[in-house]
Amino acid sequence: MQLSEQEIIRREKLGKLREIGINPYPADLYPVNTTSKQVKENFEEGKQVVISGRLMSRRIQGKASFAELQDSEGKIQVYFNRDEICTGDDKTLYNDVYKKLLDIGDIIGIEGDLFTTQVGEKTVMVKNFTLLSKSLRPLPLPKVDADGKVFDEFNDPEMRYRRRYADLVVNPHVKEVFIKRTKLFNAMRNFFNDSGYFEVETPILQPIPGGAAARPFITHHNSLDIPLYMRIANELYLKRLIVGGFDGVYEFSKNFRNEGMDKTHNPEFTAMEIYVSYKDYNWMMDFCEKLLEHCAIAVNGTSEATFGEHKINFKAPYARVTMADSIKHFTGFDITGKTETEIFEAAKGLGIEVDETMGKGKLIDEIFGEKCEGNYIQPTFITDYPKEMSPLCKEHRDNPELTERFELMVCGKEIANAYSELNDPIDQRERFEHQLKLAAKGDDEATEFIDEDFLRALEYGMPPTSGMGIGMDRLIMFLTNNQSIQEVLFFPQMRPERKAVALSDEGKAVLNILKKSNKLPLEELKVASGLSNKKWDKTIKELTKNNAAKVAKTEEGLFVELA
Repeated sequence: MQLSEQEIIRREKLGKLREIGINPYPADLYPVNTTSKQVKENFEEGKQVVISGRLMSRRIQGKASFAELQDSEGKIQVYFNRDEICTGDDKTLYNDVYKKLLDIGDIIGIEGDLFTTQVGEKTVMVKNFTLLSKSLRPLPLPKVDADGKVFDEFNDPEMRYRRRYADLVVNPHVKEVFIKRTKLFNAMRNFFNDSGYFEVETPILQPIPGGAAARPFITHHNSLDIPLYMRIANELYLKRLIVGGFDGVYEFSKNFRNEGMDKTHNPEFTAMEIYVSYKDYNWMMDFCEKLLEHCAIAVNGTSEATFGEHKINFKAPYARVTMADSIKHFTGFDITGKTETEIFEAAKGLGIEVDETMGKGKLIDEIFGEKCEGNYIQPTFITDYPKEMSPLCKEHRDNPELTERFELMVCGKEIANAYSELNDPIDQRERFEHQLKLAAKGDDEATEFIDEDFLRALEYGMPPTSGMGIGMDRLIMFLTNNQSIQEVLFFPQMRPERKAVALSDEGKAVLNILKKSNKLPLEELKVASGLSNKKWDKTIKELTKNNAAKVAKTEEGLFVELA
């Protein structure tokens, strides 16, 4: 491991601390009795406190120093005075330990008295301090120039996601997103519990990936010598519990889908699914809008939320539009009663990319996704989906071509999906078998498995039931005004980190230019680097050899991009 100069110095300080008998990582309990927030809210002049946190800044002036301590709830100013801390002639604790061996980022405990400075700042007068954890790596703190302008902030998304621990320290506002995330889960859980529904857990490793059409992650169980699939949905297990006699069950589940990644999709995500017996999708729509209004108020104190340029209002009730009416409104094409061939030709006529592998349901889904979905900004229920799109959903009571299903759209994205659940085991088997035919034809959204045990459960009899799934990550994005799912996950999935390589100063400079856009025309990058032809050739070879960048040939010419 190659250490920077600062890392080497910090390790030297670590050794010196040990030499003078200070354990830089003590195991003793530290008797913290307050937080920075509590100090400020319940301030009493002269009150004795014990507080701990991370040293974030300090201004040393001879035998005195003002510093800033950051704990889980904020920051507080602390005042170190040599004569308050040290008694007698031994000034080691202040002169040697505090001034010379502590660093920004160290975690310390402080015993002291509260006082107010001449400028009105609530402050802790340090009487004694204890090093609780020595920081060996400098924090990526922003710098401030002579004019007070802040620069070099830790705001590169990739670095923030990879080093979330550092992100949370130097960008404390990030923590608010995750506090609100927990508020959302608590509010939803309380709403369900107050309604009399029962929280359960179902298997993550499953013999058959069911409940959705998605590519699963596959693993192997050594003792049983069988393949297992990581859960893509928990629907079929929750329905088994309804068969078993529970009136209402719900689960916050980690699901895993081996598919693409973008700003609204992560391979590992959290969903909530709830199933309630003796209900239908009309009841679930009423329930859903009351639930989301309750959650929005619990998270933000209001039913309104800002998402980008939009003001969303989660206050019930929400508009309800059938899928056929939506497609007809935005395209002029009425899908009612149309054959697969007619829908295929209509989709092509609308400029939608389609192919022969797509069944009727997939074609309709493509039309709606391309031409309709993005128009729904305020919460809107899209209802009555064609049967081909919903293999687990009950046939519509008034139209056998449709199902009793809704999706809730917000800002052009789906955040909830719900059915009147199909409980006819013979119909369900036929739907599964139809899905197999679509999968054999090449439809990548059709399931390739029949869950015989689930069909057996239905044959025992499942009462009329309504179920709903909500994407929790996407919902918290809307409630916290975050455009990327990575911002609402502590540790989003990332590519493996590139191995650090020792680059020349020229190589580092060119790489920094490239990082701002990821990809640039070769000649443009060369001009921006300001290097001579000889140095440029050497530098570009260095970057490609070390897999830091690569040169790609396109129709427009040569481009350099990050590897």
